Amino acid sequence: MDDLLLSKIRLAIVSELATADWIAFSELVATTQTTPGNLGTHLAKLVDAGYVTERKQFTGRRPLTTYRLSAFGKRALIEHADWLQAVVTPFRAARRGRKSA
Repeated sequence: MDDLLLSKIRLAIVSELATADWIAFSELVATTQTTPGNLGTHLAKLVDAGYVTERKQFTGRRPLTTYRLSAFGKRALIEHADWLQAVVTPFRAARRGRKSA
């Protein structure tokens, strides 16, 4: 279990980042369906923990902040997913047993 990934929003962020190279902040706002302030708070925790890499640059005169999942973050996501699978598997097995009875 990864305490940092128990948050629904942080799990959504790393899941979204796992499927792409770099994603803009504005895209993450849309895909996670959260407010910019809330997203920024969760991203800061993920960046501070080393799960996510942040890149700030300018496109023309406009700032552009993009994010990607670090190798450490990928390992954390996989380990958390494995933990979730281990938690869910006994319930699924029990449910299948009840359906066939």
